[in-house]
Amino acid sequence: MREWKEPWHTDCVPKPLDCRLIRWRPIMPQKCLGILILLFMFFSVGESLAAPTQRQDTTRRLYDRVMDEFKHRDYKAAMAGFQLFIELHSESALAANAQYWIGECQYRMGRYRDALKSFNEVVSNYPLSPKLAASTLKLGQTYTKLGDHETARLMFDRVVDQYPDSSEAELARKAIEATAPAEDSTNQSP
Repeated sequence: MREWKEPWHTDCVPKPLDCRLIRWRPIMPQKCLGILILLFMFFSVGESLAAPTQRQDTTRRLYDRVMDEFKHRDYKAAMAGFQLFIELHSESALAANAQYWIGECQYRMGRYRDALKSFNEVVSNYPLSPKLAASTLKLGQTYTKLGDHETARLMFDRVVDQYPDSSEAELARKAIEATAPAEDSTNQSP
């Protein structure tokens, strides 16, 4: 008889569920969406009766669990989790952050056109979000990946102009400096 080993993501399984009673098969990272749905069901039981702070705690715990997937570099599962988070908690203060992280997942998976849409959603739909500077910077970086250096430069300039004291502005300045020599050499003709 094979000994049961606890995989890394068993912390995603709700605690009241006794995993030893279930015939356990290792779950592939792509299947974490099901786990996230279970998490939501577990954390939302009685949410309608809960006080607002309890709902906020539940929302935060779900967000943190999905963020753990991102930190483990399981971008596909994290993206699905953040999409689920937005569907369930679209009015949350963390919805803009979740939208940003969807774009970050897409960017890291090389899905640059999708990432552009996600970062644009943050800029368009969440004008008071603390992720505006980061989203605008990522727009510039994504346009650079797509070879649209002119639009990338506009995004970097926007970050420097609108958020001059931010860490994103410093990164935008470096990106502008990195592209400036290449642009200068293409503008000079014999």
